Amino acid sequence: MSDKSYTVQLEPLHRSFQVPEGTHLIDVLHEYGVEFPCGGKGTCGGCKVRILEGNIPLDKEHRQALRDLGLSEEWRLSCMSRVSENVTLEVDQWKTIILADNTPFQFTPQEGYGIAVDVGTTTLVAQIIDLKEGKVLGAATATNPQSRYGADIMSRVEYAVKQDEKILTRLIREKVRELIAQLLFQHQPAVKKIVLVGNTVMHHLFCGIDLTPLATYPFQPEDMGLQQFTKQSLEWNIPGDPDIHFMPCIGGFIGSDILAGILAARVHEKEAINCLIDLGTNGELLIGNREGLICASTAAGPAFEGTNISMGMTATTGALSSVYIGTEPLQYHIIGNKAPRGICGSGLIDAIAWLHASGYIDMWGQLTDEQESIEVVPGIELTQQDIREMQLAKGAISAGIRILSQKMEIKPEAIEEIFIAGAFGNYINLANAQKIGLIEFEEEKVTRLGNSALIGAKMMLFYDPENLTPILQKIKHTSLETDPDFQEIYAMRMLFE
Repeated sequence: MSDKSYTVQLEPLHRSFQVPEGTHLIDVLHEYGVEFPCGGKGTCGGCKVRILEGNIPLDKEHRQALRDLGLSEEWRLSCMSRVSENVTLEVDQWKTIILADNTPFQFTPQEGYGIAVDVGTTTLVAQIIDLKEGKVLGAATATNPQSRYGADIMSRVEYAVKQDEKILTRLIREKVRELIAQLLFQHQPAVKKIVLVGNTVMHHLFCGIDLTPLATYPFQPEDMGLQQFTKQSLEWNIPGDPDIHFMPCIGGFIGSDILAGILAARVHEKEAINCLIDLGTNGELLIGNREGLICASTAAGPAFEGTNISMGMTATTGALSSVYIGTEPLQYHIIGNKAPRGICGSGLIDAIAWLHASGYIDMWGQLTDEQESIEVVPGIELTQQDIREMQLAKGAISAGIRILSQKMEIKPEAIEEIFIAGAFGNYINLANAQKIGLIEFEEEKVTRLGNSALIGAKMMLFYDPENLTPILQKIKHTSLETDPDFQEIYAMRMLFE
């Protein structure tokens, strides 16, 4: 290996660093907000950077990828670039919105301190709790470093199964350790318990469990249970000797983040029928009450996270996040008040609601002027395929609620309260979600639960893990796609009424 090193200068960040010759940009730009939605395959353009000075050589494959994305040769895709000389790159200073939480919850006081960690596909949040008072003493957040290998969970499953699962395990364990170190640096107590929650893929990757069963139908994990660790087994140099638990999954792609959401909403204790909807990277649905619960997952999440959308991105600086219907001229919001560079999930819902209300798309989702794309706001376009992706996503959620209601032998109208979980659910315009048929309930029935995974994880600090068994026994996991009515209902719910 060469002992040469070169300077990479990032503008307008005014940051520079030295890297060895041949360093792959995907390995060094992630922490500066550069996104890799396709997992480094060179197909999405999400990691593009502009060369201001110096050069990164283009091979035939890289040049063709730029052409396919309509980019000139002043651009480079970070996932296909290696440093071979001093270079200055234009990289926006992007900030990701990460939803922490300070919602009060019921608890039985204990001695000591605990840490709750929400291991999300996109973002990570850790909070340190005084177990005697139930008080949050501090929080630490980060983006999930695994996202350089794919924005969605199936991209990571593919990478883990076909290439290297161990690197994904190492990355997530190291990043969680860093968050815990931040919390302990600030507060320095001896920690008694650490509880982690996440979807099934995050559970498996953190715990080092083989993901192969989740790569093919019927997508049934072999080990969904509670996982226990010591700080020595994780190679975490932290004070004390805490009990470390990654909480159990429910089934399929339904992980302990949904179990935490059940606790946060107290669905398992209520007489009335309730519904929990988590519109994160995956789409999870749960309906029930204290008599029983039924849940399922859908492939709705990627559209809401910006994956598979031509100008899609997560809710970071430069994302179109809101469109205000009925304003003239059209009013909208760009995160960070910077030049628009893409559209996130909440903006996508608003934009499509506006396009439909304004007659630009019909009930079938077709652009009425027969064009392949339409400009929503200056610099942001949606394509016919983008609209179709949203139809698929909202159709899956709507059909899922109907199928689960059928299995509970109720009508959707009998559901008394709907909890919308996750950061995405916290920011969407409910009226516009209703207009496009994503959330088909009266607004007064809907409660925004915020980061329910983190709320539930904090509650779990006060539980003996064995006490979760009766709740898990109440939950039935089902596959929507195997229901004989699913395809017909799905097709109908794709329409814009």
